Amino acid sequence: MKKPVYLTPEGYRRLQEELNHLKTTKRQEISADFEQALEEGDLRENAGYDEARRAMWQNEARIAQLEDLLARAVVVEGNGSYEQVALGCQVELETESGERLSLAIVGSHEADIFSGKISDESPLGQALLGKKVGDVVEIRGKKGAQVYTILEIKPL
Repeated sequence: MKKPVYLTPEGYRRLQEELNHLKTTKRQEISADFEQALEEGDLRENAGYDEARRAMWQNEARIAQLEDLLARAVVVEGNGSYEQVALGCQVELETESGERLSLAIVGSHEADIFSGKISDESPLGQALLGKKVGDVVEIRGKKGAQVYTILEIKPL
């Protein structure tokens, strides 16, 4: 049995939209590319045809991947009370130097550090899970320890 895929409602919606786009719009674009390549004649030396085939394979592979993810999806909407850090929460942290940091705790398929979304499976995500406001979390890494104080837990 495959592992469940934890997604926020927003993440689930985005994957559904991507799947719909690939199945409709992208397939139509690839079909048009095939038609154009066929009009050009000899398929043995037709770069357009080869490119359309490659695009089709990539598209179909991504469709299969998205269908698998969505079939295993478990949509999480935070823990309701926000008394402790859980999947689907926004966490406000403060570093030892006083810098404030806002992170969303999401499943690994939604993680994007540049958007402030960290995986519940990451070292920081694992350390934060189950902690409460006021708790101090220490993460040890190659460059030493990083210490964070939890200031606030709220819904995404």
